[in-house]
Amino acid sequence: MPKPSNKEIAHVLDTIADLLEAQDANPHRVRAYRTGAQSVEDADEQVANLVHEGKQEDLRELPGIGKGLAGVIREYVETGRSGLLERLQGEMSPGELFAQVPGIGPTLGKRIAQTLDVQSLEELERAAHDGRLQQVEGFGEERVRNVRVALAGMLSRAAQRRAATGRSDEPDQDQPDVGTLLEVDAEYRRRAEAGELKKIAPKRFNPDNEAWLPIMHTEEDGWSFTALYSNTARAHDLDKTHDWVVIYFDQDGEEGQATVVTKHGGSLDGKRIVRGRETESKGYYEQQ
Repeated sequence: MPKPSNKEIAHVLDTIADLLEAQDANPHRVRAYRTGAQSVEDADEQVANLVHEGKQEDLRELPGIGKGLAGVIREYVETGRSGLLERLQGEMSPGELFAQVPGIGPTLGKRIAQTLDVQSLEELERAAHDGRLQQVEGFGEERVRNVRVALAGMLSRAAQRRAATGRSDEPDQDQPDVGTLLEVDAEYRRRAEAGELKKIAPKRFNPDNEAWLPIMHTEEDGWSFTALYSNTARAHDLDKTHDWVVIYFDQDGEEGQATVVTKHGGSLDGKRIVRGRETESKGYYEQQ
């Protein structure tokens, strides 16, 4: 894959800034991406070379390039894609996300999305540990073990600890707490229902190119959040597009994703919970 030029990298950062601004994101975050784009375009050396040579400190010495922007640049240089850009466009499907994991690829990524009720890398990591992934055709014991190792490297330090211990439902200090996620979910659904949010026109499952998908940016407890209804094949099949809310979060370069859904059955029947963090969700309601 050819190395992108500084101008191409700057264009990606500028496009992200445009989308954030159009979607009413925090002006400081918009400005950060615009500053980063200008810094990359003005750089005396090829930024892609810094990434390929592992010179992360040199990359972050560029004016306005912090840990978060450096991660966006590194992903684009190494893969030719930007997950953040695709999320802002409402484009990335779970299958495409899983295909980025070494050892999975497009075919198996799509099969996981069709077989298992998982939407994020964090949920995939849990499935790799609790036996569900091994039930998917094409995943034997060795491949599942390799996926665990790959995910441990891709996810946060907390995910690496879970991979080492095999524990999948312990509180994660590198993620927002459940209460914060549920508050973001409640704010998003209230504002979406009231028609207060900008809407985007995702290309997937949208033949008429209708701008129907509300998107919200907010900040809480030092985290930046982007929330939108799930636009996955499974959400459409189960008529859950206006129930499942996907929340992307980042803080100081640490990124993650959570899905909030309505629980059916059991002691939490009818309540909103964070999928994969059911124990924490139950504890949250018990304290209310």
